[in-house]
Formats: sequence, C-alpha cells, structure tokens
Amino acid sequence: MEEYANVMNYAIPFFMVLIAVEYGASCFMRLKVNRLFDTISSLSSGVTNVIKDVLGLSIVIISYGWMVDHVALMRLESAVLLYIIAFIGLDFAGYWTHRFSHVVNVFWNRHIIHHSSEEYNLACALRQSVSEIFAIFTILFLPMALLGVPAKVVGTIAPLHLFAQFWYHTRLIGKMGFLEYIIVTPSHHRVHHAINPIYMDKNYSQIFIIWDKIFGTFQPELDTEIPVFGVTKPVQTWNPWLINYQHIWQLIKDAWRASSLWDKVRIWFMPTGWRPADVATKYPIHKTDDIYRRPKYDTKASVGLKVWSTVQLFITLALMMHFFNHIVILTPLNILLYGFFLFLTIFSYTSLMDGSILAIIAEGIKITLAYYILSINGFSWFGIDQIWSEGTIIIIFYLTISLAASVYFFTWDRAKQFELPGKYA
Repeated sequence: MEEYANVMNYAIPFFMVLIAVEYGASCFMRLKVNRLFDTISSLSSGVTNVIKDVLGLSIVIISYGWMVDHVALMRLESAVLLYIIAFIGLDFAGYWTHRFSHVVNVFWNRHIIHHSSEEYNLACALRQSVSEIFAIFTILFLPMALLGVPAKVVGTIAPLHLFAQFWYHTRLIGKMGFLEYIIVTPSHHRVHHAINPIYMDKNYSQIFIIWDKIFGTFQPELDTEIPVFGVTKPVQTWNPWLINYQHIWQLIKDAWRASSLWDKVRIWFMPTGWRPADVATKYPIHKTDDIYRRPKYDTKASVGLKVWSTVQLFITLALMMHFFNHIVILTPLNILLYGFFLFLTIFSYTSLMDGSILAIIAEGIKITLAYYILSINGFSWFGIDQIWSEGTIIIIFYLTISLAASVYFFTWDRAKQFELPGKYA
C-alpha cells in the first residue's frame, strides 16, 4: 500500500505535465482534442482508480506468489532474462485480459470506463476502473509462474508495463514507420478506441502489437475511415462512479426481468451486449444508429461552474497527495475514511457538472463524514496542522464553500448553465 502510494506521488505529476504538454501542442496544431469537463471526468476517474488500489479494495482469487510457490517447474537465475520474461509475460496476459474484458458481458463492466470518453487524448488514458473488485485474471500469469519468475520481479515490472501504455492515447502522433510492426502505436490504439464497425474489437495488445497479429485481431488505421470514439451506448454523464456501474446495473435489471432461468444465468457470460430476447423486446435500449452524426455528450456551463469544477479537481488532487504522503502514519480506519471522503468529493463535483441533484446529496454526506472524521481525530484533519498551522481551519472553510457552491450552481445558476438534451439527471 505505502509503496504504491509513493510511486503515485511521482507518477501523477508526471502524467499531469504530459497532459498539459499535449494540450499546448494541440493548440499550436489547431486540433481540438480536449473538452474541459471531459478532461476533468477522465482525471477524476484516474484518481478514483488510484485511491481504490491504495486502499486495497480488490480481492485476489489466486495470487501470483501462490502460483510461483506451487507450480514452478524451474528457477531461472539470470536477472536480465527474468525481467525480459516478466515483461513479455505481462504483455501476453494483458492481451487476453483486455480481450476478455471486451467480449464477455460481465467483464465489460470493468473496462467500459476506459472507453467512455468521446475524445481521445492522454487524459482518457487515466480512465481506469474502480468497479474491478475481484482480480480473477491472475491465472493468465501461469506461464511466468511455471518458469519460476519471482513475484518481486513481476511486482517491479507491472507498474512500468502499465505506465508504458499511457503515451499512445493521443491524436497528435500519426503513423510511426517501422515501429508500427513492433509496438502498439497511437494509430493502433486509436483503432481500438473507435466504434466504427470495421474497428470494433480490434487491437487489444498493450505493448507488442504481435499478439493481435498472431491471434487474428489486428486492424490498421485506414486513411478513409476516421475513428469515432466512445461506446455504442453513450454513457451520458461526467460522473466516473455512474459510468463504472452502468453496465453491471443493466445486467442486473436484465437478469431480473428475464423469464427464462437459463437466460438469467447465461447473460453474465454471453458476448458483450447480449440480452434475452424477451427483455430486449420489452425494454429496448437505444444505441447509436449513425456514429458519424452522433452529438457528443455535453453540458453548457457558466464560466463560474467551469472554474469551480477545475478548482475542485485540483483541491482533490492536493488532498490525495496529502493522503498518500501521510498514509504510513494513519490508522486503518483513517485510511478508509480519507479514501471515502475523496470518493464522495469526486462523486459530488462530477454530478454537479451533469446538473444532477446527486451533487447536493453527495455534498451533504461528504460534510457529515468530514465532521465525523474531525470529531474522532481531535478536531485535526489527519495531522495537516503539523505541516500547515491553519490547515484544519482551511479544510472547514473549503467544506462550507463546497456545499454552498454546489447549492448555488444547482439552483440559481442551473437554468443558465445546463441545456441538456432530454430530461435533467
């Protein structure tokens, strides 16, 4: 937990700098690749995922360490060879994990957040799942376990393998010559994120594109087919929590409504999007008919709301960094409370960006939780006064302003801010 938090202390500022560089480059190239609320939603999604990982809110069915101890057929001694095998093994497992997440109904829920943005930029790379509770794909590490690759080596390589997937989420880099035959490039991954029929369910590879070519899922980007990004059933929200659980909620409803017991069982493991015939007829779901003319989800917001939403994001990032830098001295209860406070903060301001009453409800719960935290910690915000003498007072001021601003933007300012298609959330 502490080690992962320390890594994130360095990784997050690095990602933010690259996102800013991409934005500057896009302005110079006169190519619009960012929309403010979409970017805030993407970054907020990344924060929820990182906090979930730091809190350890995942249940590992079979650990890699257990597999190495029980099934290893040999023990490799070469340090260099171990790290090479670990990297290739992670990439092989990543291909299949990625592919299963796309083609099996229940597994799509853990991945939909990553595809939910209708833009394609470095920020959307950070849209990662918070709904992945059970880590069941560790079994795909079996080839590495058979070779006896130590768990410590895999643990070292895994973050590097993950971070290496960040850079190719951009529209600013075209095809890259001979590298197109070796590694996953921005062109390859644009295809993967597209909902054009010819591009759907292609290019699952994470680092080496060879896996798609071996297993028949490769598709080059075509000059005649500009990628359209998003999902075929638009998520219609900026709230990463709602996006994370939309698909599983639909599966639950469909399973409940199905008349056949067999359909109630198999819906979870059928191809993504499959629905029982009787449910599909009685409860139709609108999907995009014409991807080329589909309007992107948007909320018309005042300058005030845009500024406030941006401020909320940066306050959340600052509080998260404080959380990570002090996690070693926090009790297990305080670690959970701080994590859930940040979760509520993100839920609240992204709901406000949607124009949803959920923002006010979340703010009420958030301020209640905050005062509970203060009451059990001697009226101190997780020891912040030790590094900032007036830190707790500033936190209380922030909580008050946050609630007041949410009420203001949802009520008096709302009529001017939001002109959504259809009903308000």
